Amino acid sequence: MTISHSPAPARSDVADRDLGPGSSPRHPYALHGRVLSAGALSWAASMAVFGLNPDTTVGLAVQGLGAALFQVGLLFLLRTLWRTRALGEGRIARGVLRFEAFLVTMAIGSTVVDAIQVSDLSQPGWAVLDAFWPLSMLGMFLIGIRIAVAGRWKGVSRWWPMVAESWAVVTIPALGIFGETVGHAVACLHLLVGYAVLGVLVSRKTD
Repeated sequence: MTISHSPAPARSDVADRDLGPGSSPRHPYALHGRVLSAGALSWAASMAVFGLNPDTTVGLAVQGLGAALFQVGLLFLLRTLWRTRALGEGRIARGVLRFEAFLVTMAIGSTVVDAIQVSDLSQPGWAVLDAFWPLSMLGMFLIGIRIAVAGRWKGVSRWWPMVAESWAVVTIPALGIFGETVGHAVACLHLLVGYAVLGVLVSRKTD
């Protein structure tokens, strides 16, 4: 009888299996950052072409797809924050990330039903679902502030999440003060300067 013995995998072996396509031990969050940047670019492009409030079936569908891809990118960002303990080590920090992931997931549902035009905001249930969009963006803004305060991410990446995640608190006042034309430009440019760049920073993270 032959008995073979295989050593337990090293921590690095386990980590390697956790990496997504295009990631490496040196840049374990490359996939996460690329998905975030791609999502931001997709949503910005859809808004640039069809505007903030498209009134055609095609416009609604394309902008819905762009927005959904952006929201998927947010889930990848939240996973990066979880794995790097960017908000801290405690249970509250982990709970905040779980809750924000729930908000973003529900916001994706809102995006999908709007894109396929089955929602009716005059109905309480649909109105509640629609509210998850702004709530999720407000949550991301507060998370960006917490990342800066916690200081676990270093250099530019410590502060850029706060810049990127201020999208709603910058774009909505711009719409109200300067009108739709300026607000439209701000919405698109802020995604490029904020989340698309943040995706690059995330993809280059080494720990």
